[in-house]
Amino acid sequence: MSNQLPISYNSRDGLKINGYLTLPKGYDMENANDLPVVINPHGGPWARDEWGFNPEIQFLANRGYAVLQMNFRGSVGYGRKFWEASFKKWGREMQDDITDGTQWLIDQGIADKKRIAIYGGSYGGYATLMGLVKEPQLYAAGVDYVGVSNMFTFMKTIPPYWEPMLEMMYEMVGDVEKDSAMLREVSPVFHVDKIKAPLFIAQGANDPRVNVDESDQMVKAMKEKGIEVEYLVKDNEGHGFRNEENKFDFYRAMEKFLSIQLSK
Repeated sequence: MSNQLPISYNSRDGLKINGYLTLPKGYDMENANDLPVVINPHGGPWARDEWGFNPEIQFLANRGYAVLQMNFRGSVGYGRKFWEASFKKWGREMQDDITDGTQWLIDQGIADKKRIAIYGGSYGGYATLMGLVKEPQLYAAGVDYVGVSNMFTFMKTIPPYWEPMLEMMYEMVGDVEKDSAMLREVSPVFHVDKIKAPLFIAQGANDPRVNVDESDQMVKAMKEKGIEVEYLVKDNEGHGFRNEENKFDFYRAMEKFLSIQLSK
């Protein structure tokens, strides 16, 4: 297995961001240089990455990629102030924390700046889309796994079991009426014309949390703009694939996609 190394860097506004860097076997912080990289923001977003065995990260490292996981603002385990710093910051300072981590890898000489992909699921999928929108020159490819693309449709399709949390979501993410200008600004689907990198999207058709329409409308917008996009939908899946055969299909497709895009 590849080692998972604890790292930290400062965001552009001075916030300390902790994270983990997994390097392919045979590399360490001394000899890692100009490697292809997968930036992997976690889902939640009010969750966190932890040190320990992660089969997905090991899979990517085994294929020769350095993988950076960062606990951007809002990640839990760093105190209330750090958590609250994420309120109404989707696609804004939260995204900057991810971008700054990517730039840190480039500045360290670890990343080949021409071979950086961004991949995540759920909120991480949203961050992938926003990364391609906000930093079109930074990422060579993106993989969005059950990610949000439109903040309005996302908030309006909140599943019934989330209803008690709706007011809290308005405060933490944004109110669809009072904060409409901001939510439009941070909805990737409205800014597809800024995307330059190829995108691979995977989605479960029965997802109760991130409705399949989130991915459908993103793919439609991409195709209308003539931007390269691959789409994998599984009819018997929800929020994240559970069926083993579907997982195999997803990882095979992602491996092929990354291999092609990061070898250019």
